[in-house]
Amino acid sequence: MKHFTGSIIVTIAGLIAAYLWGEHVHSGTGFLCIFIAFILGILEVSLSFDNAVVNAMKLEKMETVWQHRFLTWGIAIAVFGMRFLFPLLVVSIFANLSIFKVLNIALNDSNQYAHYLHQTHAPIVAFGGAFLLMLFLSYFFDCEKQTHWIKGVEHCCSHLGNIKGFETIITLFAVIVTQHHCPDEYKLSVLTSGIVGVIIYLAIDGITAWLERHEEERAKALSATVKGGGLIAFLYLELIDASFSLDGVLGAFALSQDIVIITIGLSIGAMFVRSLTVMLVEHKTLAKYVYLEHGAHWAIGALALIMFISTKIEVPEIVTGLVGLGFIVSALISSLIHNRKENGAK
Repeated sequence: MKHFTGSIIVTIAGLIAAYLWGEHVHSGTGFLCIFIAFILGILEVSLSFDNAVVNAMKLEKMETVWQHRFLTWGIAIAVFGMRFLFPLLVVSIFANLSIFKVLNIALNDSNQYAHYLHQTHAPIVAFGGAFLLMLFLSYFFDCEKQTHWIKGVEHCCSHLGNIKGFETIITLFAVIVTQHHCPDEYKLSVLTSGIVGVIIYLAIDGITAWLERHEEERAKALSATVKGGGLIAFLYLELIDASFSLDGVLGAFALSQDIVIITIGLSIGAMFVRSLTVMLVEHKTLAKYVYLEHGAHWAIGALALIMFISTKIEVPEIVTGLVGLGFIVSALISSLIHNRKENGAK
C-alpha cells in the first residue's frame, strides 16, 4: 500500500480540481467532470501496464540517483509535458499557430482544439508506432537471448538478430506500407514522422549501449558492480513513456474535449503507473516472473501495430487496453506455471 500513497493523494486532489473546474466552466457539471477524470485515469492505467513493466526493466539498471529523478522529475514531465504541453505543441506545429493561441483555443474552444488534434492524429501515432516497433523488435531480435516464452516464434526471432539492422528494415517497411494506405493529405507527414521515430530510437539506443559498455569497463577496472545509465537512460525512458502515452492522450478526446479534465484524468493514471513501476522494482518482480518482460514486449508490438492501423482506421481504446492486458496476464500465468515446475523439480 505504501507504494500507492502518493497516487491516492494525487487522485483525491485531482478529483477535487476536476469538480472545481467543471463548476467554473459550466455550473452543475462538477460531478460529471469527476466521473470523466476517474474513467480517464482507469483508461491510462489499463493502456500503460506494459509500460510499467518496461520502465521497471530499464530502471533496475540505472544508478540510484537517476532512479529517483525518473520517479520525481519524470512524473512532472509525464504529467505536464506529455499530457498537457505535448498536444499543444503538436497542434501548434501542424496548424502553424503560436502555442499561446493554441492554449487559448484549448481552454476556450474545445471543439476547435479537438478538430486540430484530430488532424495531427496520423503523424503522431506513426511516430509512436515506429518507435515502439523498434523497441519490440530489438528485444526479440537478440541473438544472445536465451529465455523464450512463445518458444517457436521467439527462438526464430533471436536467430534473425544475426542479421544486422533487420529490425530497422522491418520498421521502415512498416512505415512505408502505413503511409501508402493513408489519405493523400497525411502521406508525407506520416512517412516523415515514422522515419523520425526510427532515427530517434536508433540514436538513443546507440548512445545508451555505448554508455553501458563504458560503465562495464569502469566496473571491471574498479572490481565492483556499477549500475549504468544517467541522463541518456533517463531520456530513453521518457521517450518510451511518451510513446506509450500517445494513444491515451488521443483516445481521451472520445470521453472529453476539455484539456484540463483530460490532463487531470491521465495524470492520475500516470501516477499509478509510476507507483506500479516502483513496486515492481523494489519487489524484484521481473526476476520472480520470468516471462513478464516477454509479455510486456508482445504488448508493445501489438500497440505499435494498432498505432499504424489507427492512421487509417479508428481502433477503440478498450481494444488496445484489453490486448495489452491479455499479453501481460498470459505471461504472468505462464511464469507461475514455470515457477511451479521449477520448484517441483527441486
